Amino acid sequence: MGAELRLVYSPGQIAASVGTLARRIGQDYAGEEVVLVVVLKGALFFAADLARQIGLPLSMEFVKLKSYSGTSSTGTVVITKDLDGPIAGKHVLVVEDIVDTGLTLQFLLAHLNDQGARSVKVCTLLDKSGRRQVEVAPDYVGISCENRFLVGYGLDFDERYRELPAIYELIP
Repeated sequence: MGAELRLVYSPGQIAASVGTLARRIGQDYAGEEVVLVVVLKGALFFAADLARQIGLPLSMEFVKLKSYSGTSSTGTVVITKDLDGPIAGKHVLVVEDIVDTGLTLQFLLAHLNDQGARSVKVCTLLDKSGRRQVEVAPDYVGISCENRFLVGYGLDFDERYRELPAIYELIP
């Protein structure tokens, strides 16, 4: 492939962000039960680390959406795997690896609200707000980042690099 990887966020930086997010979420939802809706595949590593640290009773649901082709957003969002259980009347926390254009998140939020969730908030490890095409604002942001193509810790390029313990910029 001939791509170079340049370290952007170390495992320590990621762990610190996850810990901070987990504490905030644990405080905000104290005494409540939360359903984590994990956006596959990218948010899997982040969600696992986050869930272990929140310290609240929670359940997990998984949704898979498709909106990318290579390194570009197609602008069209399709659900390829929907939730298995009902979320009506429940507090839902969407767990995303990265929010950039906001198109996927806007689509997912509408979908979850249509199912009667009591509340829906968003937690993302990475926020690329400079790429927003629609107005969505995550409630919990681990790291605000620049417009670079990132891989590792769940983020991929054509299904490669997800397993890396750090986050890297992919340089063609």
